Amino acid sequence: MAKQSAPGKFYRQGIGLPELFRLFPDDAAAEEWFIANRWPEGLRCAHCESPNAGREGGHPQMPFHCRDCRKFFSAKTGTVMQSSKLGYQKWALAIYILTTSIKGTSRMKLHRDLGVTPKTAWHLAHRIRQCWKEQTAAFFGPVEVDETYIGGKEGNKHASKKLRAGRGTVGKTAVVDATDAPTLQGFVEAHTKDTAKVYTDEASAYTGLARAHEVVKHSVGEYVRAMAHTNGVESFWSLLKRGYIGIYCHFSRKHLHRYISEFEGRHNQRPMDTLKQMVLMATGMEGKRLRYADLIA
Repeated sequence: MAKQSAPGKFYRQGIGLPELFRLFPDDAAAEEWFIANRWPEGLRCAHCESPNAGREGGHPQMPFHCRDCRKFFSAKTGTVMQSSKLGYQKWALAIYILTTSIKGTSRMKLHRDLGVTPKTAWHLAHRIRQCWKEQTAAFFGPVEVDETYIGGKEGNKHASKKLRAGRGTVGKTAVVDATDAPTLQGFVEAHTKDTAKVYTDEASAYTGLARAHEVVKHSVGEYVRAMAHTNGVESFWSLLKRGYIGIYCHFSRKHLHRYISEFEGRHNQRPMDTLKQMVLMATGMEGKRLRYADLIA
């Protein structure tokens, strides 16, 4: 392995802004990039998946035609980009911005960087977050497990909004549906292989976990015991909360899972080159349409 000469994932091949605009100088170039990544083995119908399709006129926004189902389609059809009036270049640039911003990107920054309205930027960011969903397979181990809560401190709230008990997790939202044993153990077992070794703190909800399981006892000052620790997952939560405090300022309970998917997906892709990260985002768009009406419902 090469000697580290820079901080972070120094071995990654990044993309600077000059190279980014060489890759995506206009909508036409960006469109061809999305087409190549969606159909690497040749064009297929976005409706019926027939290979009997081609560029046969039609509407400028629907350049492809299927000779079997006789429908027109584009690289946006059936993806998170469907019905979007934004050009392909802005979609590519938005993917780059959200992928490379380790603590996230606010809708106002997207609004300014892309020249779109704040409302459009908010919808765009949530649609891109859809691309990170379900990209992680079950973990082989070792696996660190910990839960956390998101929300402001009761002590910082106006007196009229404070809850009676103002300490600990009061007024905050857990990143899982609940923190009882069936929920936490079910989640861990659903996302790890049977043979995975799992490390947790001494929370009683993990007692009886159907995995090889070791506990570090934070209550008595134990944080590392040989290979047993939860430092990695706690570092992840720390990064998430820095994004919450410094970039987004607020995660609503309704959309919390979307922000978690963003930080999870970006964290799992960090060892990859930037272009590979962007390709995974482009290939993760299909079948995940998110309409604005559904987002605010």
